[in-house]
Amino acid sequence: MTSEPIARPLTFLKGGTHYRAGEHDAARRSPFEIAKNDFNEVLSSKNLTFLLGSGCSSHAPNRDDEHGIPTMAPLAQGILAEANRSVATHYGLTDAIRNQLADDLGIDLNDRDYSWNLERLMEVLYGFQFALAKTSNRTLSEAKVPLDTAIQAIKRYVFDACKAGQEGTSAETVVSFYQIFYRKLSQRSRSLPRPTIATTNYDLFNEIAMDRAGIPYINGFLGSVEKRFNPASFRYTIAQRLDLTSQRWTSLDNLVYFLKLHGSLNWHAVEKGLFPVAERPLSESGDGRAMLIYPTPAKQNASFAAPYSDMFREFQTKVVQEQSALVTLGYSFGDEHVNNIIYQALTIPTFRLVIFAKPELGTTTSNEHVRKLQDLNDPRIWVIGTEDPNATWKAHYFNQFVADVMPSGDNDPAEKAIGNVMDLFASLQNGDNDGDN
Repeated sequence: MTSEPIARPLTFLKGGTHYRAGEHDAARRSPFEIAKNDFNEVLSSKNLTFLLGSGCSSHAPNRDDEHGIPTMAPLAQGILAEANRSVATHYGLTDAIRNQLADDLGIDLNDRDYSWNLERLMEVLYGFQFALAKTSNRTLSEAKVPLDTAIQAIKRYVFDACKAGQEGTSAETVVSFYQIFYRKLSQRSRSLPRPTIATTNYDLFNEIAMDRAGIPYINGFLGSVEKRFNPASFRYTIAQRLDLTSQRWTSLDNLVYFLKLHGSLNWHAVEKGLFPVAERPLSESGDGRAMLIYPTPAKQNASFAAPYSDMFREFQTKVVQEQSALVTLGYSFGDEHVNNIIYQALTIPTFRLVIFAKPELGTTTSNEHVRKLQDLNDPRIWVIGTEDPNATWKAHYFNQFVADVMPSGDNDPAEKAIGNVMDLFASLQNGDNDGDN
């Protein structure tokens, strides 16, 4: 008895050409088949970059169960919603502090622009912090106390929320998605330049997945005892010797260039040394010491500015090259710094943008940025996703993308072998070999 095939309601917008879920082209191919075939060609682009947003580190199999890190809206609600006032108070964001911010600076934390987007709120708070540091007005100077308190409270909360989401038992589910992603990406032709992965996330899921899969990556940090940020490392590669009898070398086939645009849970500002940012163990990153770099034009200090600007410069360098493709996953286009780089890349004729997101074809719009990009009817801009919000399978969800949309090794015995080995290791670590000494 055979089971029914899984329904994959995918819509593929390719410029002005629309392949809607449930329809077929002249060759009787479904939109899913068309998108998967065309995306396979994207993976063969000369210069390939992925941009992974918060949606990739969050997996919600149902409304009451979320694995990994909360996305931006629930993360903000976790401390700013009325129902979570006790959480806010725990971190020092008391009612008195909220009232002072509103009365002295006109910052209403109940404003929807802030209560659903912590990055937007932090941009405003950091902007005020920069301005108040220069003022001689006594009233404004007194407002620095609640302002600094609010910033520190939110930093501690964000760190704890990300750390808890990453260390929880359900986090292994998210790590497994990232492992599949990197294993499939490693099948990319060795004749092509090595791909770049950029992320706006703070978590360490990418690094853990690459470490477990044995995939080397260059993330801007060099060193052994003290790993310091050095942007020159992005010009380096990790090579292997082709012939033991000669000096012929080539980059490792599965090497990845990795960019964390908004900082990381394990980045720290340090005072000594030429490079003022270091990677430290996650256990040393509590109490707001981690450098979570928010996209604000008023940098908190020079050490924040250095990695932030260098990471963005490297991201820009990657996507504006000739014959480049940028694939966005779990990214809502809520960061203007990133968006401006993408728009600049669209001025290059050979650039291609592939957006995995819910297509905006109805009368209502949930994402204005995606709608505007669709409306350009530019054949270089593709939007791939599932329109039906109630569908069980959604093409723009990270787990469905890596499992079904991303081509890989359905026919590659090495892919299956690696998966079997990883399953074996997992079973041994879970105590399936308790009888052994």
